[in-house]
Amino acid sequence: MWARGAGTEYCLVTDIITGLNLSPLEILTLLSALALVVARWLPAGARPRVTIAAGAVLLLSVVVLCVTGLRWQLLPVLAGAIVVAPFAVSPLVRGHARRVRWWLALPGTVACACLIITGPLAAWAFPIPVLPEPSGRYAVGTRVLQWTDQDRPETFTPDPQDRRTVVVQLWYPAQNSPADVPRAQYLGRTEDEARTVSEALASGVGLPGFLFDGVPRARTHSVADAPVADGRFPVVLFSPGSSGVRTQNTAWAEDLASHGYVVAALDHPYDSAAVVLDDGRTITSATVSTGDRDEDDRLAENWTAIRAADLGFALTRLEALDQGTDPLTGHLDTTHVAATGHSMGGAAALQAARQDHRIDAVINLDGYPRGPLSPTLTQPTLALTQAITPDTDPRYLPQLTDVLTHGTATNYRLTIPDTAHLTFMDGPLFLPPVPSIVGSLGRTQGPHVVAATSLAFLDTILRNGSGDLASTLSTYGELNVFRPGTSR
Repeated sequence: MWARGAGTEYCLVTDIITGLNLSPLEILTLLSALALVVARWLPAGARPRVTIAAGAVLLLSVVVLCVTGLRWQLLPVLAGAIVVAPFAVSPLVRGHARRVRWWLALPGTVACACLIITGPLAAWAFPIPVLPEPSGRYAVGTRVLQWTDQDRPETFTPDPQDRRTVVVQLWYPAQNSPADVPRAQYLGRTEDEARTVSEALASGVGLPGFLFDGVPRARTHSVADAPVADGRFPVVLFSPGSSGVRTQNTAWAEDLASHGYVVAALDHPYDSAAVVLDDGRTITSATVSTGDRDEDDRLAENWTAIRAADLGFALTRLEALDQGTDPLTGHLDTTHVAATGHSMGGAAALQAARQDHRIDAVINLDGYPRGPLSPTLTQPTLALTQAITPDTDPRYLPQLTDVLTHGTATNYRLTIPDTAHLTFMDGPLFLPPVPSIVGSLGRTQGPHVVAATSLAFLDTILRNGSGDLASTLSTYGELNVFRPGTSR
């Protein structure tokens, strides 16, 4: 059992300190605003100098921030400074330093200080995500491709000539790039695309887009279109969660790529929150819950089937890529393939594996199985699940167990403590650290555990690793092993 201890508590404290994610200029703004608040309590001789210095620094910092980009988290800081400024400056203008009685000034001082402190707390809750450094020996490259399946109509539109199109982002082992080469944008090819996707994700959960204005500012550890490293690398297909996007597991994908895998993550148009096509069009999600459980289950099965077909199509295009004249030609080991996904994407990975025997392994990241349970699953499968609580859908665990029990290969279900559904994507890096939303492993420990367990499984299945997989997995949580003909 992987248990929380002193090391985990240290990670959480570190997350709190670094997770404020304020730039030096923003910290300077914060400190100068606080200096204005406390100036009233300083001795008469020091008060004018502190007030003038703090006011000048604050004014200059705000001007620069307005030019470079003022984040909404700084608005409470500025509001507190604006409220306290007249009281701090007035005695200087009048030529004397008369102060009101302390018991009248104290409530205002406390109120302004609390307002200012709200700024860094908001920056901690909604930070600019800092992706963890990939742990493997390879540098990571990335590129985005768009493919159209001429054999499949687009069922989300009435146009019979409309063909199914997917956008795929690849992360792959790359040659080392110079340190001054810019790293790829997070959440999109450009900051504008990242902002479009970020706002769509926020809208999908009923939140105003400005709350996540820091997410499009983030950079990854990948280099766009970097030269591929020498070698042939197994392929890992990835489908995101319902209304999720191809970049939602970037930290996980980069870590896998740094260990010698090519990760191909899909945007599913009309299902993903926002998909920006090569021609500039943006397709937003058209998958809407009805509120009727039976109807929603039927719809989810249909959407899962479309996603599964998308995964198979992407694999076909990757096979063609490996045989063509692309920079990745000769580097894609499409004889060793895993289908993976988060939430509904995990269900799609299971369905794709049933239908496509080119797939050798499956990783289901906390996904409820959807669709028919036949034919029987023949590929080894790892199902990572959040901690089961009374609020968990009572159908989830029995359904997942049924799938794993009746498989013809050895399957694994690993329940990781202190996790939530969004622990299994990049959510902990930029969402408020609320345990029911992102678990309680901290901003970086959650992504680390998901990547480490995935790599242990992939290395064993796709690379014929010789280690004790069950022993390795069991160090991270409660492990159930389902061998053919048995229940555990």
